[in-house]
Amino acid sequence: MTRRLALTTLLVREYDEAIAFYTGALRFLLLEDTPLSPAKRWVVVAPSREGGALLLARAGNAAQAALVGAQAADRVWLFLHTDDLDADMAHMLAHGVRFAERPRNEPYGRVAVFMDLYGNRWDLIEPRQPPAT
Repeated sequence: MTRRLALTTLLVREYDEAIAFYTGALRFLLLEDTPLSPAKRWVVVAPSREGGALLLARAGNAAQAALVGAQAADRVWLFLHTDDLDADMAHMLAHGVRFAERPRNEPYGRVAVFMDLYGNRWDLIEPRQPPAT
């Protein structure tokens, strides 16, 4: 049996502003945008066709709206791997993405914390390459 985590729901204010941010500033792919009702859409974005993706879910009531940008209580909870942190960071900065800190080195690689358009905190990580054998 093969299993994998496929989607993570991310609460957003509006579908179109979220799609514009994730496909523009973060260069994600829009994998699906299917209307389900006049007020609800199935919107999936991902950094690539391989691996996990985000289901962008428009807040449907006041309780959900209060959690937009606060699903992890101001902790980093989304992790984006890249093979070129500097290039991705430059692109993101040029598109108005806010970074909480400059890149730093950690045992697992280079990392910089950024906020999406709602204030969700992300780690942009360039994983450390294993030593050549």
